[in-house]
Amino acid sequence: MSRIMTGGCQCGSVRYSVVVTDDDAYLCHCRMCQRATGGVFAALKQVPRDAVTWTTREPDRHASSEIAHRGFCAVCGTPLTYEGNGSDNMDLTVGSFDDAHRLRPVGHFGVESRHQAWIELVFLPEKRTWDLPNIVSQWMETRGHVPD
Repeated sequence: MSRIMTGGCQCGSVRYSVVVTDDDAYLCHCRMCQRATGGVFAALKQVPRDAVTWTTREPDRHASSEIAHRGFCAVCGTPLTYEGNGSDNMDLTVGSFDDAHRLRPVGHFGVESRHQAWIELVFLPEKRTWDLPNIVSQWMETRGHVPD
């Protein structure tokens, strides 16, 4: 069953809607994705290019290699896409979806560069944002609420 999901960058200047047919996403551990996102992996959702509508403006793009471009917001820096040259598909960053919690990882790619210590993390101690009163008070003073 297909449905429309929405998303965009942190500042809101680049927004999209996309028709998705499933909740499948994947983690890419390749060095290019690590560098492009500044993380130990990129969480990505592959979709057909023609399923994406840029509702505000298209992202800025950088030729990150000879085989791909990456879309991002030049205003706030949010990474948004991986776009392989000549492909009918593209990948949207899971974190850029408004309802990212609906997506689930179903596989790994680029595992030769995987940082194994960053995969099994459920045993680490946890804190909620509300457990840090100094952060909460800063948000309350500046925005009136803690961001989603």
